[in-house]
This record gives sequence, C-alpha cells and structure tokens, in this order.
Amino acid sequence: MLHADITDQILKAFYKVYNSLGYGFLEKVYENALLIELKGSGLNVVQQYPLQVFYENQLVGEYFADIVVNDLIILELKAAEQLRQEHVAQLTNYLKATNKEVGLLLNFGPKPEFKRIVFTNSFQKSA
Repeated sequence: MLHADITDQILKAFYKVYNSLGYGFLEKVYENALLIELKGSGLNVVQQYPLQVFYENQLVGEYFADIVVNDLIILELKAAEQLRQEHVAQLTNYLKATNKEVGLLLNFGPKPEFKRIVFTNSFQKSA
C-alpha cells in the first residue's frame, strides 16, 4: 500500500487520541490532540492546509484540509454518528485538487472508524 508505514503511524495516533478522549467533542479538539500525537511521533504535520480549486484556469474555491502529514497524506477528521458518502467525496475532491494521492478519513464518532482513500494524480504529473 502507498505510504503504509506513515498511515500505520497515523492510525495508531488516531486510536490513542480516541481511547483517551472518547466520543463527544467537536472536531477541533480531536484535530488539536491528533496534531500533538503526530508531532510526538516525529511526523511533519501542517494544520489547516490550504487548497485551491480551479476551473478553466480560474480560482473557484478555497478550502482547508484538516491536517497534511509529511506533505503526502491528507487527513480529514469527523465527529459524526458514522462516515457518510459525502465525507468520502469531500476527501476524494481534496486529493483531486492537490498532488497528494492518499487520504485518511478519521471519524471520532460513537465508535472509531476510518477509511483510506487513494486517488492517483498521474494526470497532474504529466501536465
């Protein structure tokens, strides 16, 4: 799997934060705690990573990914009852808008859950 060693570290940090804080906080609390854990693991992390979306070479949207790890993996955090298709679509679109190919959707809901999304950007590399 692409970047498996890093995603394993991220998932360990995710479960550590979840087991410590449990369910019921806002996403920002989990984001800040996960940032501490990831930095403590020696990973390079950027919080609220800016993303721009272009259409016909014109800027049509600006977003922020929750966390980007080692400039390779986008983390999108949720604190929802369960992961939904629109959460998957959101992260997939973040991958499409960047040169990142791996994303992790992490849900700090009633039970912890995650989804790994891979979107190869070979079309951007050849452009």
